[in-house]
Amino acid sequence: MPIKNKSRLEFIALMASLMSIVALSIDALLPALEQIGVSIGIQDTRDNQLLVTMIFLGLGFGQLIFGPISDSLGRKPVIYMGFIVFVIASFICVTANSLEMMVLGRILQGIGLSAPRTISIAMVRDSFSGDYMAKIMSFIVVIFILVPVVAPAIGKLILDAYGWKAIFNSQLIIGVLIMIWLWRRQPETLAVAKRTKFRLRLFVDGTKEFLKYRQAVIFTLVSGFITGSFMVYLSASQHIFQEQYQMIEEFPFIFAGLAISVGIATFLNGTLVMRFGMMRLVTVFMVFFTLIPLLYTFLFLNTENPSISIFLIFCGLQFFSLGFLFGNLRAIAMQPVGHIAGVGAAINGFVSTIMAVPIATFIGSYITTTALPLYIGFLVCGIICLGLVVLNNKKSNS
Repeated sequence: MPIKNKSRLEFIALMASLMSIVALSIDALLPALEQIGVSIGIQDTRDNQLLVTMIFLGLGFGQLIFGPISDSLGRKPVIYMGFIVFVIASFICVTANSLEMMVLGRILQGIGLSAPRTISIAMVRDSFSGDYMAKIMSFIVVIFILVPVVAPAIGKLILDAYGWKAIFNSQLIIGVLIMIWLWRRQPETLAVAKRTKFRLRLFVDGTKEFLKYRQAVIFTLVSGFITGSFMVYLSASQHIFQEQYQMIEEFPFIFAGLAISVGIATFLNGTLVMRFGMMRLVTVFMVFFTLIPLLYTFLFLNTENPSISIFLIFCGLQFFSLGFLFGNLRAIAMQPVGHIAGVGAAINGFVSTIMAVPIATFIGSYITTTALPLYIGFLVCGIICLGLVVLNNKKSNS
C-alpha cells in the first residue's frame, strides 16, 4: 500500500515504537539484575544472564505462533493478542520469588513481545520492498536504537526511586500508550484479498515456500550468528562493566554511549544503502565485524582486560559495524518472501533467535574474569558469517 510522506514519518515512528517495547523490556532491566538476583535468591551471579537470554527464547518461539496467524487475521489484531500475553507475563515477573518463576515470566514476556516485534517487520514488508525497504528499516532501527541509549539510565532512576518492580510497571504503561497509538492511527497493512485462510498446515506450507529461496535461508542463518554474538554482550554487559571494571554507577552511561555508535551507523546506512545497495554494505561491514575481534584477540590473548578506554574503543568499532548489519540482514532475507511476509518474518525471527540463545548462553558462561570470550565469540561468528555471505554471492553470480 502506498504511504504518503507525512504518514510515512508516523509509520516509521510507530513501527520503531512497537519494536522498542522489546528493547525496553531488556535494557531497562540491566541495572537491576543484581538486585533482582538478590530478591529471588540467585546464588551464582552469572545466572543473572538468564533474565536476558530467556526473553529471547520466548521471542523466538512466539514468532512461530503470531507470524502465520497474522497472514490470516491481519497484522493489528495479532499485535493486540501478543500484548495481552505480555501483560500477564509482566505480573508473573513482578510476583516472582524464585529464579524458575522469573524465567517463566521472562519467556512469556518474550512470547508476547514477539507479536509487535515480528508483525512490525511484516507491516514494513507489506508496504515497501527492495533497497527502499532497507532504507525504511534503517530509519526505524535508528529510532529503535534510542531506547537502549536511554533505557538503562531510566531503569537506574526508577530502580533507585521505587525498586525493580516499578521497572516492569513502567513498561506496561508505555506499552498501553503504544497500543492506543496503533489502534487510532495505523491502518491495517494486509488487505483482506491478500490474506490466507488459516489452517494448521499454514506454517508447514510457508516453511516449504521459505526454504525455496537460498538468499532467505542463508541470511537468516547469518542473522542468527550475528544476533547471538551481540546477545552475549547484552546479557554479560552488566557483569563486565559492574564486576570486572567496577563501574557500577557509570554502567548506564557506558551502555548508552555504545548504543549511540550503533545508531550512528544505522542512520548512515539509511542513506548509503540507496547508493551502494544492501548486499555490498553487508559484505564490507561483515569483514570489519570479523577483523576487529581478530585484532582484539591477538592483542589481549592470555592477558587481563585492557584499560576501560581501550575496551570501549573496540566495543564502539564493533557495534558501528553491527549498525550496518542488523537492518540490512533482515531486509535481504525478507526480500524474496514478500508474498508470505508474516510466515517469512516468523521463520526468519525464530531461526535467528533460537540460534542466538544457545550461542549467547555458551559464550557467556566463559565470561568470568575477562571479556576476551566476548571477542572470541564475535570472531568465530564473523568468520562463519563471512563464509555464508561469500557462498551466497558465489551462487548468485554462477
